[in-house]
Amino acid sequence: MVPAWLCLLCLFIPQAFPGAQPAEVYVDVPENYGGNFPLYLTKLPLPRKETEGQIVLSGDSGVAAEGRFAVDPQSGFLLVTRALDREEQAEYQLQVTLETEDGRVLWGPQHVLVHVKDENDQVPRFSQAIYKVQLSQGTRPGVPFFFLEASDGDAPGTANSDLRFHILNQAPSQPSADMFQLEPQLGALALSPEGTKVAKLSAEDADAPGSPNSHIVYRLLSPEPEEGAAGRAFELDSTSGSVTLGAAPLQAGQNILLQVLVIDLGGAEGGLSSTCEIAVTITDINDHAPEFTTSQIEPLSLPEDTEPGTLVTTLMATDADLEPAFRLMDFAIEAGDVEGTFGLDWEPDSGRVQLRLLKNLSYEAAPSHKLVVVVRSVAEPVGPDPGPGATVTVTVLVERVTPPPQLDQESYEASVPVSTPAGSLLLTIRPSDPMSNPLRFSLVNDSEGWLCIEEVSGEVHIARALQGAQPGDMYTVLVEAQDADEPTLSTSATLVIHFLKAPSAPTPTVAPEPSRHLCTPRQDRGVVVGGPRGDPDLAGGHGPYSFALGPNPTAQRDWRLRALNGSHAYLTLGLHWVEPREHVVPIVVSHHDRVWQIQVRVIVCRCNVEGQCMRKVGRMKGMPTKLSAVGILVGTLIAIGIFLILIFTHLTLARKKDLDQPVDSVPLKAAV
Repeated sequence: MVPAWLCLLCLFIPQAFPGAQPAEVYVDVPENYGGNFPLYLTKLPLPRKETEGQIVLSGDSGVAAEGRFAVDPQSGFLLVTRALDREEQAEYQLQVTLETEDGRVLWGPQHVLVHVKDENDQVPRFSQAIYKVQLSQGTRPGVPFFFLEASDGDAPGTANSDLRFHILNQAPSQPSADMFQLEPQLGALALSPEGTKVAKLSAEDADAPGSPNSHIVYRLLSPEPEEGAAGRAFELDSTSGSVTLGAAPLQAGQNILLQVLVIDLGGAEGGLSSTCEIAVTITDINDHAPEFTTSQIEPLSLPEDTEPGTLVTTLMATDADLEPAFRLMDFAIEAGDVEGTFGLDWEPDSGRVQLRLLKNLSYEAAPSHKLVVVVRSVAEPVGPDPGPGATVTVTVLVERVTPPPQLDQESYEASVPVSTPAGSLLLTIRPSDPMSNPLRFSLVNDSEGWLCIEEVSGEVHIARALQGAQPGDMYTVLVEAQDADEPTLSTSATLVIHFLKAPSAPTPTVAPEPSRHLCTPRQDRGVVVGGPRGDPDLAGGHGPYSFALGPNPTAQRDWRLRALNGSHAYLTLGLHWVEPREHVVPIVVSHHDRVWQIQVRVIVCRCNVEGQCMRKVGRMKGMPTKLSAVGILVGTLIAIGIFLILIFTHLTLARKKDLDQPVDSVPLKAAV
């Protein structure tokens, strides 16, 4: 207990020393006070002696002006005039002074802190009036899947704002009224863990209570646990009849029908029993990833001229989930298509995806494409990491496309008199590109057999006399050209022959062509053949000449003739080797309706490196022949041989004679 003298001392000091700074006063005011007002709070330590000053009350936010607080000048008590709301303002800072009329402070200031005591007047409120929560089949029991949020306007940290959560009702209450549990302080909502009771079976036996005949035992007959499963989906207590969640995971979309047996006699043999059924439906979750029906497609071949937009192949994917929203799939080309040559087209709910060509293919740029297509679920998967997604590999082989051969003209026309002899050259079919692959030519519908074409050169000749052809008629045949390396590549063109009237005027006389020479083996040289000189039509510009080899088969075999212009043709060897001699080549010249033949004399000979003809030279007069020259040479050699023999014989005989003489008969040399 505080001594009385200490209290008196505390009261005496402020009054004895009015000029001293008074200590701050703390006052508690109950919130929402329901009693009479004004409510006296505390007595202020004002000076005892009378002063001429007046008490001035001030505070924060104009509290004094609002009249909530006042000071009784007679008693010196601080009072409150009306009820206070802590949620509106929890504390008030007041200041009391004693001042003269001119504002001079005689006493104070006295600071007063008024604290509004909290009262439980605020109703807790949830953050939402209605919560919408989706619970999937894969949610684990005991793990919170949702947290409730609520707030209370009362003072934090007090009992008035300490909230607890409880489940008041569950609708429907089957199969168990306690399927969920709510943590009272945190507001964490979770499924009840394994062993939580989901149903309570009740059975009665009319036999004598307490006897073995009325002893009931429950037993779960179906479903049986699956092979390899850790346990049942549900467990049944044989004594109490409580159905609880088992350890086995529930399968999505599964309808479970429980058959329950109740038997008396404590389950002993001979007891009476009855059964009931419990239907359980399990909802689906997105716990299966989509998969392709195959992981690899056999190589597909596409020609490189395939049009963009062409369907390449169709892929199939499946998803084991039952909920349609969980079976929506998304496809993408994961690798092998950097240039964006291919694209995918699919409906999210179909499971079929079409691989289409978007850009032109090029065998030179990429002879093959190895595409990796991945499929993923559109919805967020539930459970462990779903991984990168299922894939399928599609290999596309690009086939090189060789364009068909092209001719130098789309169609050909030629005009010939009906009297044109067999073997005459009409025209030559040539490829548009001289550097292209060689072609093989043939005539398709030459019904009359009037024409023939060289298979390699493409020269079209008159095969036989044009018997039956009438001037003014047209004869159409089809010329087909095949690639010599790839016979499947071919092209064709029409050849129209216009028959002209046979010439009625006498054939003009043509001077024989002078002799010229060509080399054999064949060299890159030829003979220029001109039309008849002095022809008035050619001089007047009435049309070109046509040149053709005569009907002689040997000439057509050994020689080739092609037009240079409207007035000249170029004659060359047709074979690599032609017999060296003088040849007379018949050439048919036609101009309008006139036809005549000229003879071109060509000397074929061996040539030196400079292309000059090496001709055979005859014997000159006065020069010996080969035989006489050989005779002279042999006679000279024989004469020389005889002369040498005579010399050697003479020398041999002279030496033998010297050996046969006596020694003393040898004459002495004179001494000098």
